[in-house]
Amino acid sequence: MILDFYKYQGTGNDFIIVDNRTKTFPKNNIALISKLCDRHFGIGADGVMLLETHETADFRMIYYNADGTQTMCGNGARCIVAFAKYLGIIDSKTNFMAHDGEHYAEISDGIVSLHMIDVDEVKVNNHYVFADTGTQHHVQMVNDLTDYPVYEQGKKIRYDVYGVPGSNVNFVQQIDNKTFRVRTYEKGVEDETLACGTGVTAVALAMHATKKTTENNLTLPVEGGTLSVSFNEHNGSYSNIYLSGPATFVFKGQISI
Repeated sequence: MILDFYKYQGTGNDFIIVDNRTKTFPKNNIALISKLCDRHFGIGADGVMLLETHETADFRMIYYNADGTQTMCGNGARCIVAFAKYLGIIDSKTNFMAHDGEHYAEISDGIVSLHMIDVDEVKVNNHYVFADTGTQHHVQMVNDLTDYPVYEQGKKIRYDVYGVPGSNVNFVQQIDNKTFRVRTYEKGVEDETLACGTGVTAVALAMHATKKTTENNLTLPVEGGTLSVSFNEHNGSYSNIYLSGPATFVFKGQISI
């Protein structure tokens, strides 16, 4: 079988996207998903996304991590919005269904603003913060993010603190009152990625919840570029959360599967 695919990236978080409206992609073949994501023996990506039809929304997004697990991916969602526009399914606005429910997004000049799910609780601990922004996120401040061993410490926290289900792990350094640099170890990829959309969203809420900032529109430099997150807060709950940044087409191709 010949598979047509498209490669997109959002601040370096890269994805293989397949137009699966014909329902021909073998979803149960986890080994295939991992092989497609393999950077040496496959196409290479942080994850695979399928765009499918939906009964009421513009489309359905199905996201697989490189290990085949399903979750929500913020940067992936922004990229699939750009892909839907490329296919002519949407114009500049859309409502679509994802792993964590329905999302609204807008796209203009290559920038996609994605409405994230509400977050009712941000758990503040002594040395870290935990929030579920569509997937689980551990947020921890460090002093020297450039030289911090993100892979080693991220992997340790992911398994030792959260066990087999795991959590993504975000390390953060404050630049100023509204700017926070972020590096993320992602479960499912089991490595540091150049960006994580749900991760920077969790970081933004964590920085506000711990009073590191009073701003509600934050700039978050990541290894692959810069993202922004805005939100409203009331009594510790967060709503009207938007993740914004570029979503870029890289190339399209075919592969025999």
